[in-house]
Amino acid sequence: MDSAISDATTERRDAELSATADNGLKIVVVGGFGVGKTTLVRSVSEIRPLNTEETMTQAGRGIDETGGLEGLRAKTSTTVAFDFGRITLDAHNVLYLFGAPGQERFWFLWDRLFSGTLGAVVLVDPRRVEDSWYAIDRLEHHGTPFIVARNDFGGSTHTLAQLRDALDLDPGVPLVDCDARSRESSKNVLITLVEHLKTLYAAQETAK
Repeated sequence: MDSAISDATTERRDAELSATADNGLKIVVVGGFGVGKTTLVRSVSEIRPLNTEETMTQAGRGIDETGGLEGLRAKTSTTVAFDFGRITLDAHNVLYLFGAPGQERFWFLWDRLFSGTLGAVVLVDPRRVEDSWYAIDRLEHHGTPFIVARNDFGGSTHTLAQLRDALDLDPGVPLVDCDARSRESSKNVLITLVEHLKTLYAAQETAK
């Protein structure tokens, strides 16, 4: 009974939000395979996230490579389209989160996901920095504002400054630490992105 009441309340709240929200703001979370994009969307979304994860099979051996990394050896599923979550900012603004698949064979989906995007988060595994280069390249190609978040996989031996150098980031691109499993940490990543976007738009207005 309590569950039924809770479900009814959630459905009513969602209907009210969809009726009052004027602006849907799109954010994309990108990065390499297994960096924690699905985890971040799940941890921060106020609704049960939509995801398109499928079980990894022998057909992916040698393509979706998990060897050599403790966290990935236990990975049994992978995103094959995108993850989707939502955060209500206020009565008129809703943030929609899209997590892009990380494997190279799904990169053709990225350009479509970037369409209409307000900004992006590049999630980085500091053990596999090179896996993030493509994401940064595509965002720069599209002219999409972004920040970079280093996901915590048990402590990094490199500083943020060293990571910035390895990624060849522009000094104006924010670089932060995060734990994608933590709701508060993931929220802070999104807050950093929103603040970065506000700064960029204010600078554009001043330049007019």
